Amino acid sequence: MKVISENRRARFDYEVLENFEAGIELSGQEVKSAKSGKLNLSASYAVIKKGEVWLLNSEIPAYQPKNAPIDYDSKRTRRLLLRSPEIKSLMGRLNEKGLALVALNAHLKKNLIKIDLGLARSRKKHDKREALKKKAIERETRSR
Repeated sequence: MKVISENRRARFDYEVLENFEAGIELSGQEVKSAKSGKLNLSASYAVIKKGEVWLLNSEIPAYQPKNAPIDYDSKRTRRLLLRSPEIKSLMGRLNEKGLALVALNAHLKKNLIKIDLGLARSRKKHDKREALKKKAIERETRSR
């Protein structure tokens, strides 16, 4: 499993409760661009509209910018492919206060591009400070 892109900020800003793996619907040039590592997931999240899951704020620049269609939008919303029981359970869970569906990383699985989504709860400022302290302590113990 080759990781194409990772949203490192999501693990810091959110406490991930549950993970889901979803396919993503892309056009041909977007697939080439994503496989070459140009996919950007920072600040991207997913929403459910009319029984479908959509990925927002992800950026996939054109594979060949001079050859791209005139109306190409690199930050368009893209449909994520999940099974209907998973979508229904997500709809129920997202109604809880403070939960969000955040894109964690994108990877290749059997030559298909998959997105890892995390059902996450936002961390408070003091929780982030504690996480930074734990990382610093772990770094010090590894260096010794």
